[in-house]
Amino acid sequence: MDIDALAGDITSLDPELLQLPELSPFALKASPQIADDLFSQWLSLPQTGRLVKSLIDEASSGITIGTHGNSLSANAAGINSLPSMFQAGSTPPLSPRSSSGSPRFSKPKTSPSSLGSPLKLVSEPVREAIPQFYFQNGRPPPNGLKEQCLSKIDELFSSHMDGLQVQEFKAVTKEVCKLPTFLSSAIFRKIDTGCSGVVTRDAFIRYWVDGNMMTMDTATQVFKILKQPHCNYLSQVDFKPVLLELVAIHPGLEFLHGTPEFQERYAETVIYRIFYYISRSGTGRLTLRELKRGNLIAAMQHADEEEDINKVLRYFSYEHFYVIYCKFWELDTDHDFFIDKENLIRYGNHALTYRIVDRIFSQVPRKFTGKVEGKMGYEDFVYFMLSEEDKSCEPSLEYWFKCIDLDGNGVLTRNELQFFYEEQLHRMECMAQEPVLFEDILCQIVDMIGPEKEDYFTLKDLKGCKLSGNFFNILFNLNKFIAFESRDPFLIRQEREDPSLTEWDRFAHREYIRLSMEEDGENASNGSVEVWDESLEAPF
Repeated sequence: MDIDALAGDITSLDPELLQLPELSPFALKASPQIADDLFSQWLSLPQTGRLVKSLIDEASSGITIGTHGNSLSANAAGINSLPSMFQAGSTPPLSPRSSSGSPRFSKPKTSPSSLGSPLKLVSEPVREAIPQFYFQNGRPPPNGLKEQCLSKIDELFSSHMDGLQVQEFKAVTKEVCKLPTFLSSAIFRKIDTGCSGVVTRDAFIRYWVDGNMMTMDTATQVFKILKQPHCNYLSQVDFKPVLLELVAIHPGLEFLHGTPEFQERYAETVIYRIFYYISRSGTGRLTLRELKRGNLIAAMQHADEEEDINKVLRYFSYEHFYVIYCKFWELDTDHDFFIDKENLIRYGNHALTYRIVDRIFSQVPRKFTGKVEGKMGYEDFVYFMLSEEDKSCEPSLEYWFKCIDLDGNGVLTRNELQFFYEEQLHRMECMAQEPVLFEDILCQIVDMIGPEKEDYFTLKDLKGCKLSGNFFNILFNLNKFIAFESRDPFLIRQEREDPSLTEWDRFAHREYIRLSMEEDGENASNGSVEVWDESLEAPF
């Protein structure tokens, strides 16, 4: 190998590798002849000849170029000892440039000449390890929490080496899982898939610790415990065993042990109320997202800790079930567990108009679940009654909005409101009440709701107003319309005393007292001496 042959290969080097401070790389690229002349002059220098010869000698002896410090230092010395191509003082100095503005630093080269050249060293960026943030089966528990949990498990299983039976498993549910006691059987069945009747220590650890259940939030734990294996939602059937266990073990429901029929009805009513308020899709399926957004988990914890079930106003109150069931039983005159239009028109002392009852039975707001055509079942009645007695909640607003929206276009127009109000106006005249013209009522409604556009009302307008319930009462419930106009000061004072109570809570409390006093009156007429005691009332 001679120098001339090596020079032919080196001429393919990028001009930037020469690192000439006196010339810009752009000038070299624009005029290749200048680069050729400079390169020829560089090869003719004695220092260049010695440098090239040393590199050839090292390559011939098998030494990798650039691995030893002497080669690099010789290379650097050869470069640094090059005399300037220009005489001192013949050109002005270049202005200092930042690395970000220099073409040499704008983009790293990936050509072979730049990667393997001993004239330029490329520093690799340091790779930073990103910790794992996704776990398919949930995030593993911290070591401290895991050890604490295992210690508690060992304590509870220490005297039951063969495993725990379902009655003994309640302590594990309460102390280890931190879940309501009436979920104990559901967890037990989830672990005891072989129906052996016992859950061993190792089986529980595999499910709760190794399965990362202990690191999940409470809503996700309950969701995974109750749902079927291949479903991503909860149905009403999934809640039935849990509610029956609540009836069996809760001290406030002990009086129901002798009446299995009412145990079933109570469990069904609680489930209907849960799905009415939380399952907003209307498909009968409760998703994990809906469960997290609702207040069911807090209500379950409250029911497990509170001995008086009637103090658990959300979903579980027996008094609330009693009011709903008695109302249905009063309307169901033939006791076939179905009610028709003529039965429902008697609700609330004939408070509703025929037109709104027709809309309900047209199943516009909600499809009936009953099998008998033209009749409303118990579940349908629960949805109706909750909507009628608390028109401030969103499910109720959506229920009645669909009833009034005759053409189903998502807005309530003047003609639709007038259609329903006409019957109200006629009833006022029949009852010798001073009629209020529709034009005056419409102005009152617009002022009360404050819609975005005065030509029509949307569901968003109604949800943004606290008086939306009165909007519907004006259209089809004469008794509540008159009560709203009279503004009972006693009811106003009640609302101000405890604003946390909903309209349904207040209604259920009043009705339960009325029904209890009627039952006491019947008992007194039959020879019973029981007297109503105010201390038995729910603490509102």
